Amino acid sequence: MRREKWVVAAKKADFDKIGERFGIDPVVARIIRNRDIEGDEEIERYLYGTLSQLHDPRSLYGMDTAVEILKDKITHHKKIRVIGDYDVDGIMSSYILIKGLRLLGADADVVIPHRIQDGYGLNDDLIEKADQDGVDTILTCDNGIAAYSQVELANRMGMTVVVTDHHEVPYEEGPDGRTYILPPAVAVVDPKQPACSYPFKGICGAVVALKLMQELLGKVPEDFMEAAAFATVCDVMELVDENRILVKYGLKAMEHSHNIGLAALIEVCDLRDKPLSAYHVGFILGPCMNATGRLDTAKRALKLLLSENRAEAVSIATELKNLNESRKEMTSDGVEQAVRLIEEKGLADRKVLVLYLPDCHESLAGIIAGRIREMYGRPVFVLTDSEDGIKGSGRSIEAYSMYEELSKCKDLFTRYGGHRMAAGVSMPAGNLEEFARRMEEECHLAPEDYVEKVRIDVAMPFSYVNEELIRQFSLLEPFGNGNPKPLFAQKNLELDSVRILGKNQNVGKYRVTDEYGGHYELTFFGDQTELQQAWEQKGALSVTYYPQINVYRGRSEIQFVIQNYQ
Repeated sequence: MRREKWVVAAKKADFDKIGERFGIDPVVARIIRNRDIEGDEEIERYLYGTLSQLHDPRSLYGMDTAVEILKDKITHHKKIRVIGDYDVDGIMSSYILIKGLRLLGADADVVIPHRIQDGYGLNDDLIEKADQDGVDTILTCDNGIAAYSQVELANRMGMTVVVTDHHEVPYEEGPDGRTYILPPAVAVVDPKQPACSYPFKGICGAVVALKLMQELLGKVPEDFMEAAAFATVCDVMELVDENRILVKYGLKAMEHSHNIGLAALIEVCDLRDKPLSAYHVGFILGPCMNATGRLDTAKRALKLLLSENRAEAVSIATELKNLNESRKEMTSDGVEQAVRLIEEKGLADRKVLVLYLPDCHESLAGIIAGRIREMYGRPVFVLTDSEDGIKGSGRSIEAYSMYEELSKCKDLFTRYGGHRMAAGVSMPAGNLEEFARRMEEECHLAPEDYVEKVRIDVAMPFSYVNEELIRQFSLLEPFGNGNPKPLFAQKNLELDSVRILGKNQNVGKYRVTDEYGGHYELTFFGDQTELQQAWEQKGALSVTYYPQINVYRGRSEIQFVIQNYQ
């Protein structure tokens, strides 16, 4: 359903010289340049960066004030309440803060809002409950930057509020430009606030929490680093700058994690004693953590991380895994409903897809929106019924800033927030049609904006690939947002034979001949029918691919995995 435009990177550098300088293949040097890494110092940091190169926490605006206030509250035994969020970043942020505060001897507890009962972030009920419980200080994480009225309420009740967050600061457009609206907390630590000179704005909430604990504790425990790395991957932060270093270090530490709960989750997901990648965190472990906040309560995931009993941890981890299996089934049903609605209503050519699925579990709206965006290549909102109207989530494409577009019609919402690629909204049921109309009419995307760009690093013949080159690709890891897995291309491949494997017939082994007369076997995962038909109709195809070493029964061989074809 998606259209593609293949683009081969053409960035210039002396790749042979870079290869000699760092002992890497010129192809690897070319890939590094394609990631906009230039100069010996930056290349060295990209390849071999260490924790000593993480940025100074004190350069976060508001950090000094937050540290001073919290030290005073701990010294005077004031009751502190951490208020987090129900996604992985919020859970990990909450863990880092509550564990750190307890290590400091603080009188502290933690509350994670319920996705459906409370919604995202601070609300008046949470503030009032804190007041009833005798809380002196509220410390937020992964939320709070947009909670102006709630912080104001806490102030009136005599509480102290410290906000730590990483989301965009709300603003109002006026004749003189934008006016940013910061919450009236005694300290706000968020790299996105205009006054902050922190050198890298792309950190997640757990990394902000980590930086705070680094200042309060001095040297932070290793499992705090693991938690921050885990959250960085699951919140789809760009794996560049210090995020790359933190995730690289965190993944290695997770393989032998001293956190009993995290080790139990790794074990029940059959990843024990295996090298962990960002893929494992983002697509296997992370969804288990997220499933609790979606279908139950995220408190269970936090309990797992705080567990000091292995038997208890394994029990909770197993529950999380089972919840995620239920979530997968519900998501699949939701995607089918969404596709049926698009096809039956003829919505496929809309500039922005606004889909109302009244029976969809509201916690799954964002996942379903993401799947539909992948299929149709356009911005998508999935909306469903909630207790107080309609609630939903959106997922965007590169050319469309979702938060900016929502800000143009914020009069329709009771609540909204997010960033360029994802957002959440709540609105009265009566505003649904108007929302869909304005999203469509005010969208200025051009036809070419909907064409997915497939960015190819090198047009490289299969014959160039060897095991040493593939091993060097590990220097480029971790792969993910901002640091994609390398992609190569080969054209004019003629099909010799095909074998379809797998229980679901979703693995294809394609024997091909390239334009130089070489014979190779390619592997393709997915719908085999379309690929076979394309080869039969065209006679020869071009493919993008990624090479990897496949080890089977002690024998290793190079496997070329097809990513795209045309």
